[in-house]
Amino acid sequence: MKILLYGLNYAPEPTGIGKYTGEMAAFLAARGHQVRAVTAPPYYPHWRVTAGYSAWAYRREECQGVRVYRCPLWVPAHPSGLTRLLHLSSFALSSLPVILGQAFWRPDLLLCIAPAIASAPAGWLAARLGGSRAWLHIQDFELDAALRLGMLPALLRPLERLLLAAERILLKRFERISTISQRMLEHLWQKGIPPERTASLPNWVDTSLITPLPGPSPLRSAWGIPENQTVVLYSGNFGHKQGLETLVQAARLLQDEPGILFLLCGEGAARPLIEQHAQGLSNLRIQPLQPAEHLNDLLNLADIHALPQRGDTADLVMPSKLGGMLASGRPVIAAAAPGSELAGVVGPLGVIVPPEDPAALAEAIRSLRQQPDVRLALGQRGRQFVLEHWDNQIVLSKFCQEIEAL
Repeated sequence: MKILLYGLNYAPEPTGIGKYTGEMAAFLAARGHQVRAVTAPPYYPHWRVTAGYSAWAYRREECQGVRVYRCPLWVPAHPSGLTRLLHLSSFALSSLPVILGQAFWRPDLLLCIAPAIASAPAGWLAARLGGSRAWLHIQDFELDAALRLGMLPALLRPLERLLLAAERILLKRFERISTISQRMLEHLWQKGIPPERTASLPNWVDTSLITPLPGPSPLRSAWGIPENQTVVLYSGNFGHKQGLETLVQAARLLQDEPGILFLLCGEGAARPLIEQHAQGLSNLRIQPLQPAEHLNDLLNLADIHALPQRGDTADLVMPSKLGGMLASGRPVIAAAAPGSELAGVVGPLGVIVPPEDPAALAEAIRSLRQQPDVRLALGQRGRQFVLEHWDNQIVLSKFCQEIEAL
């Protein structure tokens, strides 16, 4: 088949949506499909365009059997509600002639990735012009999250109902909509999308690359971390939805507890704020984002993985980093509200604490640190769950079957 992917983020971005979209495209190409992608230059999670790419030039390249069209993009130095909106709009406008031009290629399937939903209307129109099936894959309900977090620019807040209505109208135009968790599927149904037009496509893990190490991670000695020190690791995006302030506050509560090191590793818009909150904490280190070839060593550095999360976005996102945490065979402490899907997934595999409750998080860390046998058992249980449900070959093979059936 001819398959056209359309989305803001793509490989070689090392984390987030770009990572998954790039892997999806490469998997489809390896199965013999003709695959093209219309996207932007890589910029995430550092919020600056990667060296070797231009923010203002169109570019065509070949990547893992996929023809990739890069379109200009404005990247704000300090993302906020208004600058994010301009950022998304810049790609929607610059990519419009490219995605419409691809209609003449007449793809069998046009797959839009959201975020950014701002690009989805052009994707749907290109599908109609090219006689293609239109599929929308939602990684994040960005509009709902922006409204709950108060990130929408002030001039758009009076238009909240109108924006949500426009979103519902757009969603109903797509022949199939997928998302990454059961609660997000249910959220789609609440927006009026019939269940038979929806599909589950969870974020996957390459369990051959992320796997428990037989001994200590080489990063422990490289970073001078003693063998007897318990590492509480957060690795991923430093964003406003992650609730990382709670993790810093938990570190402050445990700063007199010997032998515990909080390690925060990543990049993102909220990093300067987190660094400010963490000043003076001798039991907390912040490290830059690690290259992909060191990811398994990083995840195996953890004695305990910490997954903080803001409670007001619990069912609008499913943290993609969870898969790697579980696949590493290390236990996870997740902040999740009772009844949320995150609590339902992690509950049998790890420890759940209330969102934005640093005292509960600190106590859970203290308790789990003192129970190495429990940590081992939980880590093995999490690894087995990923092997059965989130392995990349299982998830992507099922996805291929669904798009071929459509």
